[in-house]
Amino acid sequence: MSGTITPQILLRAYAAGIFPMAESAEDNALYWVEPDQRGIIPLNGLRISHSLRKTVKRHPFEIRIDSDFAAVIAACAERTSGRKATWINGRIRSLYTQLHRAGFCHSIECWQGGKLVGGLYGVRLGAIFFGESMFSRVTDASKVALVHLVARLNAGGFRLLDAQFTNPHLERLGAIAIPKAEYQRMMEPLLELDADFWSFDGDDDPARVLALAQPR
Repeated sequence: MSGTITPQILLRAYAAGIFPMAESAEDNALYWVEPDQRGIIPLNGLRISHSLRKTVKRHPFEIRIDSDFAAVIAACAERTSGRKATWINGRIRSLYTQLHRAGFCHSIECWQGGKLVGGLYGVRLGAIFFGESMFSRVTDASKVALVHLVARLNAGGFRLLDAQFTNPHLERLGAIAIPKAEYQRMMEPLLELDADFWSFDGDDDPARVLALAQPR
């Protein structure tokens, strides 16, 4: 991808159903991706295992929103023992940080003992949240962040959580794959709806979080 990508172009790309990736953190080039099978997590279909439910109830983390976006995307870009490569390069970090400053990109963060131990980030447009990446430095931290994200999205009137792709980890949490054409039909009208990312104020109330994240 040779042209200059601005945050405005990036938002238009998301509205068209495409998003950028890099081959590696060292490769400064970006390319556009439009999966034939799109991963989504139905907002009424998050699977919360018994052990994860117990962890959320125990409330081992302080949940913060957008308190250190730069640290979250940096952590998502790190290589770990379970993740030998990453698609988040310097251009990705710069673009999404600009989107964050403009109010279109958010982080859900798990803090413990004053340290950032897990979280995720993604882009918000209309009534859609496009999940980008997540990380954990302690057990279940990214999963807890996802539970809190889904609770927030349901509370704020969001209609779609885009996971981009599926993998076994996300499938265990309820992710499904749908054809590109079906995704486009689902997505397009939701771009015109209003949803409120900031209406939820219950991250310190595990029972409320669970009720919203897994509505019966």
